[in-house]
Amino acid sequence: MTDKYLQLVNAGPTRNVAKKLGLPRPAPLRRYATGDPLVTKPVLVLGDSAESDAVSTSLLSWDVEVHRHALADEQLSAIVVLLDELSHPDQLAGHVLEAGAALRDLAPGGQVVTISRPGTDGDAPAVAAARQGVEGFLRSLAHELRAGSTANGIQLADGVPPSSVGAQGALRFLLSGRSAFVDGQFLLVGDETGAIPADWHHPLAGRVAVVTGAARGIGAEIARTLTRDGAKVVAVDVPAAGQALAAVANEVHGTALQLDITRDDAGEQILRHCVDRHGRLDIVVHNAGITRDKLLANMDADRWNSVIGVNISAQLKINEVLLGSEYFTDSPRIVSLASTSGIAGNRGQTNYAASKAGVIGMTRATAPLIAEHGGTINAVAPGFIETEMTARIPFATREVARRLNSLQQGGLPVDVAEAIAFLAAPQAGGINGQFLRVCGQNLVGA
Repeated sequence: MTDKYLQLVNAGPTRNVAKKLGLPRPAPLRRYATGDPLVTKPVLVLGDSAESDAVSTSLLSWDVEVHRHALADEQLSAIVVLLDELSHPDQLAGHVLEAGAALRDLAPGGQVVTISRPGTDGDAPAVAAARQGVEGFLRSLAHELRAGSTANGIQLADGVPPSSVGAQGALRFLLSGRSAFVDGQFLLVGDETGAIPADWHHPLAGRVAVVTGAARGIGAEIARTLTRDGAKVVAVDVPAAGQALAAVANEVHGTALQLDITRDDAGEQILRHCVDRHGRLDIVVHNAGITRDKLLANMDADRWNSVIGVNISAQLKINEVLLGSEYFTDSPRIVSLASTSGIAGNRGQTNYAASKAGVIGMTRATAPLIAEHGGTINAVAPGFIETEMTARIPFATREVARRLNSLQQGGLPVDVAEAIAFLAAPQAGGINGQFLRVCGQNLVGA
């Protein structure tokens, strides 16, 4: 669905009117297309830790111009701040304030990325305060940026260097147009597993991916994005959506599987189709989901059970089959669709929120099981995304939902698809059991 307000305040005579009236002016976001350069202007790297040079070296190897100090009147594509060796809150000031002074040079659609360590139970109080302080700083800074710019962080578990595969993969994702609607979020890299792809523009080459709920909307966009990145896609949806499903499968040159994922043998059918038609299965995206909204006082068993059945119980059954199969052991990836409703709750969505919170819990608990095969499982939690479903929301409510985030606009299905494609890629191998919000830093939730 088109956001006409965004168009009106950014073009033609209405642009000046909006400016004079001081109306909110959400900026068009920079989104990725195959072959795009990672950035078009220099990147400022701040930090004096031992690994800051390694980060600069990675950027240089990606044909990025790197500055270690801000230059007067030169626009920047991004500012990367190394805070990985903090041991006391007093140490925050130096590079944080240096980054602040450079913000006026940040080009529209620019990025600020911090690289830090997460707090752990064994931290000394001062260390814990410093590490937690980065989160408050970064989330607040994301609210302050304008012109489509974003601020996100990479957290590295103790012992994981900023030069690790996972850190490099996360940095490329956050610097690129692939993360256009990700704002105020942290990606935790827990270990050094993963691999640098032979081709950053086609990191999924040779992989076979299943996408459930692929007949339309976000699912169809996931199928297109995984295909663009090199994967062979198996599009799955219910028989009633067969015509639309076939159209998507034909468009992406994949195959279609008509299947009710709540069937007890859904996992076996998915595996059989993939092995028979493509010889392998590497990636499963649990996108299929339904809503049956009602206040709990008016909720009946059918509404509750159907949402739980499709949104989480089906995933649990399918995952159990996958994790027991010899055909799903080559650095496998599972990515599930959660929701910001599962984090913060939403009126009239007790069943939906329970199912999506369940996805986050399942993801965390399954992580060590799939790690035994060098694999990962993660979740993506979209906020307000422009879809056929959100287009049916009453106008006033829809406008409020669109503007209540740092980027003052709704996301697009491709924004969700980009996050999923990244988490399914080899360079995200060190990210396991996490959930990533794709919500423009919506005010709902953490």
